[in-house]
Amino acid sequence: MGGDYAPQEIVAGTLQAAEKLQGLEKLFLVGDETAIKAELAKHKGAVPSCIEIVHCTEVVGMGESPATAIRRKKDSSIVRSIMLVKEGLADAVFSAGNTGAAVAAATLKLRTLKGVARPAIATLLPTPKKKFLLLDAGANPDSTPEMIQQYAVMGSIYSREILGEKNPKVGLLSIGEEAAKGNETTKKTFGLLEKTPVNFIGNVESRDLYGGKVSVAVCDGFVGNVVLKTSEAVASMISGWLKTMFKQNVVRILGYLLSRGVFNEMRSHADPASTGGAPLLGANGIVIIGHGSSNAFATFNGIRVASEAIDHDLNHLIEAELQRINPET
Repeated sequence: MGGDYAPQEIVAGTLQAAEKLQGLEKLFLVGDETAIKAELAKHKGAVPSCIEIVHCTEVVGMGESPATAIRRKKDSSIVRSIMLVKEGLADAVFSAGNTGAAVAAATLKLRTLKGVARPAIATLLPTPKKKFLLLDAGANPDSTPEMIQQYAVMGSIYSREILGEKNPKVGLLSIGEEAAKGNETTKKTFGLLEKTPVNFIGNVESRDLYGGKVSVAVCDGFVGNVVLKTSEAVASMISGWLKTMFKQNVVRILGYLLSRGVFNEMRSHADPASTGGAPLLGANGIVIIGHGSSNAFATFNGIRVASEAIDHDLNHLIEAELQRINPET
């Protein structure tokens, strides 16, 4: 029930997943049963047998306090979805609703994997050649060096298993490439990552992120969220500039029409819907957080990515690697 285009786009994307993805035993649509049935009725043909509706009476709004909403709205779609995983009835959750509520519900209800202090939001961002993983993108503003070390391990495993990077390059986001640059958190984190069995290439600056230098960039949640929001704002500004400039005269309009295919390809390459959403790595269950503007394509890809994480036994790999690094935790 969460997101700008719920429930219609969520239902449409779920139907696509039921049709195109192999091996899905059950797809739960969690929310207001009447609204969900009304959306299902708009689509031709019988509802796939793998789709089941779980009725609930409450919805967490996008502007609500996450912790308060989770405590008070126990029959909300996000809480009920998370509980399906906790009770072993589902293996994963996709939500395009309130991000804070999804993080809070997963953390409070599912807890974390052994060896993980706090789960982290891992966001995929584009470069000219491939996408890179940024984490934490906002779940933990005050991350410790030990937490960022965990992000590096989790991000490296996700990049290898889900994104197909054979030996993911991990960079620590800082204000300079030298080990001595940065604040006390980054300096201590640098020392930890040098001893961590990941392909750590050292500090990277923000200008390096979109050049394809790293497969995984790690930082605390405050910095990560600023990078994410700034990137989105700059992309939106450039898009607006181009639209305004191309409309200034007939010659420019003609130039746009001739190069429209290139712009469409660029838009497709950078479209967050193609990635489905951001995994909440470290939660004791697969949780994929979709963008608030998730459409049917994004929902389909969110379910696809969740299914891949299950198939690769992602959480077991993360837990085993963290235990190997820090056996006392």
